[in-house]
Amino acid sequence: MFTRSELEVLTVAQLRILCARYGIKPTGNSGYKTSYIVSLMAFPQLALQQLRQDRGLRLPGFTAIQSLIAIANEMNSPTDEQAALIRVTMEGMKMNYPDRYNQEKLLALHTTKMKLEQVIQLLEMQ
Repeated sequence: MFTRSELEVLTVAQLRILCARYGIKPTGNSGYKTSYIVSLMAFPQLALQQLRQDRGLRLPGFTAIQSLIAIANEMNSPTDEQAALIRVTMEGMKMNYPDRYNQEKLLALHTTKMKLEQVIQLLEMQ
């Protein structure tokens, strides 16, 4: 990530801006360059150590992933007619009211299922 030599040439103000950009707090007195440099050099390893310790953001358990799969399976797949309506809706064609409400609901369900399947796929790769 950051090397000490590239950080040493920066001013305290520049280091402060860099820390603020990434949400990093300086270690110790914020008036010294070293406080910022130590934090900027250490945060990547600290973040990975926290991941290994299951602190902060972590992978859900097997049961939670199985629940997501069950939800996706329960949502089923669109019929041929529903798939056609989804396609024309995605092309911008709208039905008249009150059917437009259900048309948009169908598209929202389809989008939800697609995103849920993406989430499951991403979690299974871990």
